[in-house]
Amino acid sequence: MFTSVLGYGVYRLSYDLDRLPKGTLIAEETSPNKTYAVKAYTSDAGATTSYSVIAELSFNKASKPSEIIYFQYKESAASIRWQDDSTVIINNVELHMPNEKYDYRHNKKKR
Repeated sequence: MFTSVLGYGVYRLSYDLDRLPKGTLIAEETSPNKTYAVKAYTSDAGATTSYSVIAELSFNKASKPSEIIYFQYKESAASIRWQDDSTVIINNVELHMPNEKYDYRHNKKKR
């Protein structure tokens, strides 16, 4: 049980996207049918790290909290383009909304 609690604590502190600090808003795009909005921020975690880009998905037509869907280290700009009502491309990473996320630490998309 101790190992499980310790493992969860390490995950929560190191890999949970919702714990990432948001900084300055740098881009924002709404889906064609206005169901979703994606806001991209630069994040600076301190003097010894580089800038990161974090993108957050907002649900315009549902009462759900926003969630972080994209995290990329050593980036300072964001290009957001909606391909259709449920597919967004953020800095050349295609994500299908609302369930896919991208985290550079895993170097892949997650559902």
